[in-house]
Amino acid sequence: MPETIKGHILVVDDNVQNLALATAALEDDGYRVREATSGEEALAALLDELPDCVLLDVRMPGMDGFATCERLRQLPGAKGIPVVFLTAQRDLETFERAISVGGDDFLTKPLSPAELLVRVQAALKLGHMTHELREHYDLVRRQRDDLMRLQLQKEQLSSFVIHDIKNPINTVDLHAQLLLRRAELSERSRHSVEQIRQEVRSIMRLVLNLLDISKSDEGTLVAQLQKVDLGQLVSEVAQEFRIRAESGRISIATHLEAWSVKADPDLLKRVLENLLDNAIRYAPEDSQVTLSAGPAGELVAIRVADQGKGIPEAMRERVFDRFARLGEDGGAGRSGRGLGLQFCKLAVQAQGGSIAVEEASPGAVFCVKLPPA
Repeated sequence: MPETIKGHILVVDDNVQNLALATAALEDDGYRVREATSGEEALAALLDELPDCVLLDVRMPGMDGFATCERLRQLPGAKGIPVVFLTAQRDLETFERAISVGGDDFLTKPLSPAELLVRVQAALKLGHMTHELREHYDLVRRQRDDLMRLQLQKEQLSSFVIHDIKNPINTVDLHAQLLLRRAELSERSRHSVEQIRQEVRSIMRLVLNLLDISKSDEGTLVAQLQKVDLGQLVSEVAQEFRIRAESGRISIATHLEAWSVKADPDLLKRVLENLLDNAIRYAPEDSQVTLSAGPAGELVAIRVADQGKGIPEAMRERVFDRFARLGEDGGAGRSGRGLGLQFCKLAVQAQGGSIAVEEASPGAVFCVKLPPA
């Protein structure tokens, strides 16, 4: 710990791991930390010694963070102590409550040590402001709070819309499956129903991508890692897209030299679905799309390759950006909503892996690297 003490911070959290993480980050940066695991314990600590800043968890047994903050503001000399709320509940109601009880800032879990230190530094500076500067700060904070409210309202609306869309999508897919069971369907009608199912799956992938991108933004996209059989997974994904590929006179080939990885089976399947969907979309007629897996040092490399126009080297990082439309920049011949590949990057990283575009001529090769099982 540095010799100079920057300030005294009271950290209140009933989760031992979160408490240890915050304490370690603060002490390593030169702060003196006092810990409390409940609202009652925090108030006792405040009566013993007033800190320079309080980091306060929202959800705690007994007295929660909101009640603790209200009681804190009533203590002699504690009215001006900056309070930063820590919460995994990223919603408008929680934010409004935190502000109404006297909170100065709002930090979403899981905690980033770097962001935590920045917020604490800002809170301490607030405590030392002159009256004139405080008035300016209050104005900026009100504007910040208004922007946060708009952001949370947008996230809440998006979540509602996405969840509401899932039900009719599933209904359409169910009726399509029922139609396929009818023996009297002509070959042409059967093909049309299969096309409907393909498009429904495409819409569902978009919906799920949006949900998981939102989870990643909130820090709640968590992979359930286990041994995944690549042979079965690759076969399922290839079969799902075979009809769509054949309609574009594209063949799907698979080649496996590695047979298992440590991954989240649902997330990995959807990553491969998005990559295969992308490959088929840009593959020319009478060409082949390849799904392969093999050793790559201590990792397993899963590749999805097409024989399209490829991706210029300068664009290979940007292709994973949200809403990237590389076709507009010229040369790549690729455009789209820019969400599928963004989801792939976030999902692969959540599984402890990496994804990149590799050199190919012709076409594009997307390579996912994951640890073996």
